[in-house]
Amino acid sequence: MHAKTTKRILLRVTFIVLTLGIVTLLSSRGDQSGLTTFVRQDETVRKRTLDVPCSKDYKKYQHFEGCTPRRCGRGVMDGLVTHEEAKQLQRIAKRGLALGGSNGGASILDLHSGALSKGDSFINLYELMKRSNHKIVFSEDDFSLYRKVKNRIRSAIAAEFGIEQDRLHLTHPTFFSRMTTKPAKTVHDEYWHPHIDKETYGSFDYTSLLYLSDYGSDFTGGRFVFVDKEANSTVEPRTGRVSFFTSGSENLHFVEKLASGTRFAITVSFSCDKKHAIDDPHIKS
Repeated sequence: MHAKTTKRILLRVTFIVLTLGIVTLLSSRGDQSGLTTFVRQDETVRKRTLDVPCSKDYKKYQHFEGCTPRRCGRGVMDGLVTHEEAKQLQRIAKRGLALGGSNGGASILDLHSGALSKGDSFINLYELMKRSNHKIVFSEDDFSLYRKVKNRIRSAIAAEFGIEQDRLHLTHPTFFSRMTTKPAKTVHDEYWHPHIDKETYGSFDYTSLLYLSDYGSDFTGGRFVFVDKEANSTVEPRTGRVSFFTSGSENLHFVEKLASGTRFAITVSFSCDKKHAIDDPHIKS
């Protein structure tokens, strides 16, 4: 009995050590010489795509005909959103985030639910404004721009993956993010861990990011990194650049820790499951 117990413990320890080794490898591969750049900040690409084999994970999820990924991949588009539109969206983010902000290096603002980072937790921005009679910081023009940009991104994803647009539903969470070099205070600040969106959020089938600031001038570090077998592949953020990908384990990814500056972006996520759909944001009365 003692020998069996010892064996079980040794096997468990070995498993833990191997797991920690894999996590460390995934987290550090962005610093290896094998790192490749999918799209540089200083180049303009109308569209650059890469097909990747779909993971087997999709077999364990509910299937939605004509929407669940059959062809998987990732892509980057410049010009889908103009520089001025992206700057206006950054101004919207700054106005909302000015009423909160994390104690650590990552803050989020969700215009749909009103979720806003505040200290080490979250508050509801709309309830805050209502309770304190605070001046409404967003206008209908702000929400109109947000909707137009979201619809453009949805159209581009639908066209790329051969999906009827009305099968793609905006889903939770869709949010602005602000990253700084402040040390992490809670797990919500630790954006640099490799993760799979479908596993992390459940409802995601297609993920997109719209960058609202520039790698190299507004911030350093903070590149988006796809974790691939041969070499990790980076997307360098550029104001107005849209990056999109299928949300399964074929697109394991993370964001590098910021070295300097402030990085703004919007995560815009889509589900094939109508029950996970969220409404467009609007002025809260």
